[in-house]
Amino acid sequence: MQVEFLLLILSVLFFASILAGKAGSRFGVPALLLFLGVGMLFGSDGLGIHFDNIKVAQMVGTVALSAILFSGGLDTKVGDIRPVLKPGVMLATLGVLITALATGSILYFILPHRVGLGLMGCLLLAATMSSTDSASVFSILRGKGLRLKHNLRPTLELESGANDPMAYVLVLTFISLVQQGGSPNWGSTIAMLAVQLAVGAVAGWLFGKALVWTVNKINIDNASLYPILVLAGSFFVFAATYYIKGNSYLAVYIAGLVVGNSKFVHRRSTRSFFDGITWLAQLSMFLTLGLLVNPSELKEVWGAGVIISFVMIFVSRPLAVFLSLIPFRKYTFRDRLFVSWVGLRGAVPIIFAITCRAAGIPHSDVMFNIVFLCTLVSLVVQGTTLPLVARWLGVSEPPEEQRPELSQDFDIDFPEEIKSATAEAEVTAAMLKRGTRMMDFRLPEKTLVIMVKRGDNYFVPTGRTELHLGDRLMLLSDNHDELHQALSALGIAPQPADTPTKPRRKWIDIFFDDTTS
Repeated sequence: MQVEFLLLILSVLFFASILAGKAGSRFGVPALLLFLGVGMLFGSDGLGIHFDNIKVAQMVGTVALSAILFSGGLDTKVGDIRPVLKPGVMLATLGVLITALATGSILYFILPHRVGLGLMGCLLLAATMSSTDSASVFSILRGKGLRLKHNLRPTLELESGANDPMAYVLVLTFISLVQQGGSPNWGSTIAMLAVQLAVGAVAGWLFGKALVWTVNKINIDNASLYPILVLAGSFFVFAATYYIKGNSYLAVYIAGLVVGNSKFVHRRSTRSFFDGITWLAQLSMFLTLGLLVNPSELKEVWGAGVIISFVMIFVSRPLAVFLSLIPFRKYTFRDRLFVSWVGLRGAVPIIFAITCRAAGIPHSDVMFNIVFLCTLVSLVVQGTTLPLVARWLGVSEPPEEQRPELSQDFDIDFPEEIKSATAEAEVTAAMLKRGTRMMDFRLPEKTLVIMVKRGDNYFVPTGRTELHLGDRLMLLSDNHDELHQALSALGIAPQPADTPTKPRRKWIDIFFDDTTS
């Protein structure tokens, strides 16, 4: 295939996926489901793009997932996860284990014999689907703007970001057991699991600290290279941990947490860079997986796939959630039901199924099709109904009155070390009733209008500056509370402060060097 033709196909695929995601958001359809759909539409059973390279698909999925996990850690503030750390970790470890064992045991008794999976095969199939997908959970919870009670949102986001390592260890464990045949050595299996998680956690923390030190000490003339340096560091963490026999997925997530909760130069530009990288990784991953599947082959396993989907949605996932949250009485019965419903599957189970195919596991092609079908059912049934279920269970709050959407006319940024808050506002007729000069607006003492955009021109105002209808103002304050007062003074509904009051430091603050609050 010529390079030019390959670039043409990739650009059309990406463009179609972005348009599909934009259109789907209006109807409450998860964008990631549509990315998969675009891949299937352009695949061999659709418009005829033939793609069946398992090795390439596994490579794309692994690289994309490592970038997504690092970015998830980078954007997670320790202050946000501190109140839900214990239940989140319990769901990400014990919950994954219970989901895999319960689902595998049930499947062994209900799957038709023509599927050809024994007990270990059923446990391996269940392990591939035992974790919730971080890309799906983040995309749906944040995209739909759900305001959940009782810290449910950080609980779900922490679980989805931290449970992939446990699921990956289980997948590798059951692959080894299937390949061994005969009687497995459970003692060595449990020891391998514990060692991988321990080495991965320590390696992630050490490599994360080393990456922060390197970024701060190295002096690069071109500032745009700093985000690329951090990206290269994340890939190094993933690969190096693999070679020291640790869990790479856990290491890269913890490294992201360490870096995201430390001070380093060009922090804002690095986070913006990783936002783009994350979406690129998700697009690439879901498109590749969509191209890999042949919809005609799903007909052979649709019955088993639907049965497994409903077993996981209504039996094994609720069982895992209720058992994992027994020590935490702050979660009500309705809270636990909602957490059970947010058991979204996504690209990660499909990548794990590809790992099984690459390892030459018997009937791995059937497992891949079942996992793909279960992912589609999960995104359709659970992903599209989250707001409805949240309202029905009474765990969501009414949406806040939002201030008018801003166009980001002022591309100005400040280092995070400077405790500042900025916002934009458009001059309306109601504002001008108080007076047309800047001094008539009576802003709080510590808030300034530092720039005005009128048409295509920018200028710095003074107190005597005459403002016109439609002028756009950039406001600067030294804290969020002052900024909210300024917005209220201008007649714009304020939003809650982005930065919560920081409670006393605990061991997790010291471990991750929490400096972002």
